[in-house]
Amino acid sequence: MIIQRDSEREERVVTTGTTAAELFAGERSIVAARVGGELRDLSYALSEGDEVEGVEISSEDGLNILRHSTAHVMAQAVQELFPEAKLGIGPPVKDGFYYDFDVEKPFTPEDLKAIEKKMQEIQKRGQKFARRVVTDDAAREELAGEPYKLELIGLKGSASSDDGADVEVGAGELTIYDNLDAKTGELCWKDLCRGPHLPSTRAIPAFKLMRNAAAYWRGSEKNPMLQRIYGTAWPTKDELKAHLEFLAEAEKRDHRKLGSELDLFSIPEQIGSGLAVFHPKGGVIRRVMEDYSRRRHEEEGYEFVYTPHATKGKLFETSGHLDWYADGMYPPMQLDEGVDYYLKPMNCPMHNLIFDARGRSYRELPLRLFEFGTVYRYEKSGVVHGLTRARGFTQDDAHIYCTREQMSEELDKTLTFVLGLLRDYGLTDFYLELSTKDPEKFVGSDEAWEEATETLRQVAEKQGLPLVPDPGGAAFYGPKISVQTKDAIGRTWQMSTIQLDFNLPERFDLEYTAADGSKTRPVMIHRALFGSIERFFAVLLEHYAGAFPAWLAPVQAVGIPIGDAHVEYLEKFAAAARKKGLRVEVDSSSDRMQKKIRNAQKQKVPFMVIAGDEDMSHGSVSFRYRDGSQENGIPFDEAIAKILKVVEERAQV
Repeated sequence: MIIQRDSEREERVVTTGTTAAELFAGERSIVAARVGGELRDLSYALSEGDEVEGVEISSEDGLNILRHSTAHVMAQAVQELFPEAKLGIGPPVKDGFYYDFDVEKPFTPEDLKAIEKKMQEIQKRGQKFARRVVTDDAAREELAGEPYKLELIGLKGSASSDDGADVEVGAGELTIYDNLDAKTGELCWKDLCRGPHLPSTRAIPAFKLMRNAAAYWRGSEKNPMLQRIYGTAWPTKDELKAHLEFLAEAEKRDHRKLGSELDLFSIPEQIGSGLAVFHPKGGVIRRVMEDYSRRRHEEEGYEFVYTPHATKGKLFETSGHLDWYADGMYPPMQLDEGVDYYLKPMNCPMHNLIFDARGRSYRELPLRLFEFGTVYRYEKSGVVHGLTRARGFTQDDAHIYCTREQMSEELDKTLTFVLGLLRDYGLTDFYLELSTKDPEKFVGSDEAWEEATETLRQVAEKQGLPLVPDPGGAAFYGPKISVQTKDAIGRTWQMSTIQLDFNLPERFDLEYTAADGSKTRPVMIHRALFGSIERFFAVLLEHYAGAFPAWLAPVQAVGIPIGDAHVEYLEKFAAAARKKGLRVEVDSSSDRMQKKIRNAQKQKVPFMVIAGDEDMSHGSVSFRYRDGSQENGIPFDEAIAKILKVVEERAQV
């Protein structure tokens, strides 16, 4: 028997029939075992020569086992309280779990409280999770009253992880997990499941039910609508508490909530899901973001292009999008006597036509084409989420055409530029992800993919940032580097992507004239820096919790007069500041001064400029900041200069 502990291997002699639980006796943090690379319950009987590794509850596998076990407890609680409920699927997900149920009417908040209370009772009973192998016929007989389980039995060994079915029937054999009374061994409840599970319900340290929602069976709109209950489970009560505090903070920062409170954008029902309109204040932030990006792109040698929103379908046949990406595109419009026109989901095919509009020389390369190009992608209604997952959005899209010899240097410059620009917007914590070929979904030769992938790997490693593999995550035309960033509360967001492409130049027959006069194929680099303006806007809104640094704030300063006699003085201050390019307003409403301060704080204005009799007599103003601190007696011109300096330095106040 060989026990693996981190990098150390320990060989131990044990008697035949020893279980993994006995091997790790006394190690309460071990909740399962990996035997010969396969996850097993602790009740698994070990064989001669087995290599065994304990699975810690705090590891990724351990958390999944904890959360899936808690999902079983939730399903048992639901069926004890609602005996007519039919079971769907209950997989672990990031930070928690869910389970789907077919019930007559949706669960109420009171129902969730009752279910959680029943779960606590089951947890305290210490029921044992016991695995047993069954034949397909036996499973059908046992689960005859569970129509959704009967459907899953037919998927044995071929279930998908997309809808969570693989947690039930993802193995080669069919298994049922029984929940057994700790004292009598009597069957309390059972569920079709691949496992493994915790030894008993008492091993669940901390959990909480979060919410319920409607969900189609196995994610298809053609199937019945079920009721889904979401929950979370953690190795300790302290971790559960920390997670709930994190969720509360994330809710405060939700860009949809802040967008409404700060009057930045809306998604009107009359326009449609995933299609946003920006209000004047949101428009200011977006314009400033775009203007700064334009300026930096000009400095880096990019040239600006513009392309239409719709095109004949033939273009996407050439690019391959209709072969590989049709599900993500809006259906065609038939115009010009039956010709299919599509809203564009990508800008790259049109940029290829710009490159190909005339002959190109090696002297023009690298050619860097840049566009704020609006694209349209059909997302299912269930995944559309504010500005972060939209159906219409604007990409800050660039396509770089270069020689094979320029490729590595150009990728290096592009990644350095991308990271520098993201830092300018206040994001600083990065790692890189390398997405490689999906063996089922790619065009081009294996050799070209290998060269492109290795080139990207070398470029990524030069940045000195962590590099994480993403096997099979590439687009169909080439591998990519994704820049992942953490926001102010530690959430990870995918930002920029850089994709190396030998294939679209081939499909579009792109050529340039080399130094020796021969016609040569360029290399194409796809690069979206923000990803989309809308999504980047949402990320920054949540990162800053709406309190943007002054250079991005829609209103950089608001004048707050102590009394009506001071309004004119602050209007002069605002006019002088506006001449310097600052965005300054004066609150001349009839509200009392303290109400005006509260209003400015709610709108998260960086500078509140206050003036009274003393300020007027001395030609000065006072600053009040978002955190409530104050700076008094600042000379008029010096105050404007101070705001200007903070804006120019892109500093936070």
